[in-house]
Amino acid sequence: MLSEEPRRRRWVHPIVSQCLQKGHFHKLYFDLWQHPDKFQGYCRMSVQTFDMLLASLRSGLTFQDTNMRRSISPEERLLVTLRFLATGNSFASLHYEYLLGISTISGIVCHTCQPIWQRLRDAVMPQPKAEDWLRIADGFYQSAQFPNCLRALDSKHIRVKKPLHSGSQYFNFKQYFSIVLLALVDSNYRFIIVDIGAYGSTADARIFCSSQMGERLCANQLALPETRRLPGSSASAAPFVIVADKGFALSPHVMRAFPRRDLDDRKHIFNYRLSRARRYVECAFGILSNK
Repeated sequence: MLSEEPRRRRWVHPIVSQCLQKGHFHKLYFDLWQHPDKFQGYCRMSVQTFDMLLASLRSGLTFQDTNMRRSISPEERLLVTLRFLATGNSFASLHYEYLLGISTISGIVCHTCQPIWQRLRDAVMPQPKAEDWLRIADGFYQSAQFPNCLRALDSKHIRVKKPLHSGSQYFNFKQYFSIVLLALVDSNYRFIIVDIGAYGSTADARIFCSSQMGERLCANQLALPETRRLPGSSASAAPFVIVADKGFALSPHVMRAFPRRDLDDRKHIFNYRLSRARRYVECAFGILSNK
């Protein structure tokens, strides 16, 4: 016979039942709101940005109270999610801070992140047009002296716990489990296009080729500008390119450095200029991690 699951001894744990009196939201939120510098340190965003984000998401974060329990307010849902994203604290740690159930916090974070992405992605990360690409290329030429450069491409491994029954799919070459954030960045350290969620064991070149951005690049569906001559050159027009490291395959629109052997002065200078352009994506990942 199958054993019966143990019955819950309580509907609400006595500690969790004190969330209205002792939880971080009810004790700190209104005090933090009156001190913008402390609010910035707690949420990693200003009070104005928080209020703007809350107004945009309120309808999707509002739930109806029932006879059984009070619904969690949109303010608390957003604050819990931002605290999780800003600190990386575990759900168990947030459970003791906000006095909410661990499964409740898990559901809040997952549910809140979805409307944040759905409602803000078009405003924060719109599809670039031809004139946008030209402006990005001019930025790379001014800051890194690398002409006809549209973006810098690289990947970052985000550490995760090993998902159940996943084998070695998420185990990367750095000897831990991860998913991959693939990103294209401009010369102002801004993310232009991202692809998130590939297995940590997958090579960068394969991730890029199978991603939506890679497929659209190969099909010429990214509204790239026409070829143009390099500054100070009388040669034929050159295509606009993406700069990347040796983990990505060379293609008409992906440029990487020469191998480090038998380099003459021209190749050394080219590698130096390319590395100056490519450092923007590495710095963008560093800024993101610090944030």
